[in-house]
Amino acid sequence: MKEINKVLITGITGFVGSHLADYILSIHGVDVIGLVRWRAPVDNIKGILKEIYLEIGDLEDIGSLIRVLEETKPDIIFHLAAQSYVTASFLAPVSTLLVNVVGTCNLLEAVRILKEKDGYDPIVHVCSSSEVYGQVEKVNIPITENCPFNPASPYAVSKVGEDMLAYQYFKSWGIRTIRTRAFTHTGPRRGEVFVVSSFAKQIAEIEKGLRPEVVRVGNLGSIRTFMDARDIVKAYWLMINTCPAGEVYNIAGNETMTVGEMLIKLIRLSTSKKIGIETDPSRLRPSDVTLQIPSTEKFYKATGWKPTIPLDKTLKDILDYWRAHV
Repeated sequence: MKEINKVLITGITGFVGSHLADYILSIHGVDVIGLVRWRAPVDNIKGILKEIYLEIGDLEDIGSLIRVLEETKPDIIFHLAAQSYVTASFLAPVSTLLVNVVGTCNLLEAVRILKEKDGYDPIVHVCSSSEVYGQVEKVNIPITENCPFNPASPYAVSKVGEDMLAYQYFKSWGIRTIRTRAFTHTGPRRGEVFVVSSFAKQIAEIEKGLRPEVVRVGNLGSIRTFMDARDIVKAYWLMINTCPAGEVYNIAGNETMTVGEMLIKLIRLSTSKKIGIETDPSRLRPSDVTLQIPSTEKFYKATGWKPTIPLDKTLKDILDYWRAHV
């Protein structure tokens, strides 16, 4: 196991970043540093604010990144920060590309500059996405890491850019990047615009009489393989300690179903027994990815990791989260 004293998490105030911070804090002797913008909300990390160190910076400001890295010198950088909402990327594609592609390039360039200056040589985990594969032909199911890119949204294009930048900085400059392509993951703290959280929040509001007994939905026919974020952060940590630089791995759960089948599971957990379902045209994307079934054989062979949290528990925990927040 590599000696790790300090880690930096970009996106620590977000969904996965906050769960990753929680998990790492359970490992004694590791300092957790978070890169945050000055206006970032801290709701997701309010319970650990006294246990972590926050550094002000911005992915679009390379000077701030150089300053933070020079002052803190983390052994590991978990790069999770991103504009991660696919629908928003259709509405603001340039902003999505700036944050995700230029921001990632700035971070990698900051590492390169400091490596040349004083030998600073961290491991950098760059979080790509299964969205890079886009709509996959059935002949390529299950999806391996060798499946061709076929991005179906500006967000997916931005993740292709992040992915390839991480590989290029490894090949060109020896920056120790490891890439992951995470498939659908969810859990408590997930933003309300994402599908499982959106459904769970609506159900929680129905239970409290805050809205009519109808869940408004988009495309329920899409097939997804679901995973709990509290499993994925364990995979990220294990990867750092076992996987070589320059590699890329699919990380995914093992429960595959349509979005509609997942919604039925959620509704069955509700105290309200008269919930209807109604399609909302505004929730349909201009182009969609409707079939994502992954192969995680490469990651399993490298680490032995398997998800342990069943989807039924994940859904209950998400619903309970929204019950407490509406």
